Amino acid sequence: MARSCELSDSMVDEDSPTPGRYPVDLESTIELGADVRLLLRPIRSDDGERLVDFHSRLSFDSIYRRYFSVHPQLSPEEVQHFTNVDYVNRLALVVLDGDEIIAVGRYDRLLETAAAEVAFLVRDSYQHLGLGHRLLAALAAAARQRGIKEFTAETLFANRDMIAVFRHSGFPVRTERIGGDVMVRFPIEPTSVTQGQS
Repeated sequence: MARSCELSDSMVDEDSPTPGRYPVDLESTIELGADVRLLLRPIRSDDGERLVDFHSRLSFDSIYRRYFSVHPQLSPEEVQHFTNVDYVNRLALVVLDGDEIIAVGRYDRLLETAAAEVAFLVRDSYQHLGLGHRLLAALAAAARQRGIKEFTAETLFANRDMIAVFRHSGFPVRTERIGGDVMVRFPIEPTSVTQGQS
């Protein structure tokens, strides 16, 4: 798991978002067809029960692909860690259908770098609707505002869906296979392809 850090003075711009302040500007609506409207917003400290419920609705395969292990439930410490972010070095975005979290994406800045580890997870019944692409694009845009220039990720070689999201993101993705894992790395500066997707 990535280690988060405090920004050094040289990495902070005067217009940078303020650590600890909820970034309302990252809220948006996702429309899936004519009658499905979802809310994308930053995670909040009061999302603990929603996050536990989200995790309980995931299939064994989805959990294993995300955590690389059998992980049937989140511990109280994990819930605390996942829902309490500083919105700068650690940021998580959730997608809600009504009051239910149906997808989560997050990044954690790597210690003393301009890179961050990124991960996302979509509830099984909402997969293949483009939510992974939406989360990745929203996380990349927010990360750029916060001085992050590159995303990294580690995923299982068998997790073809997540690898496909990265490869079709429009970013120049580099991958390296290490055993049964795939290491992913790419700069998050917008390209003509990513700009066309927004």
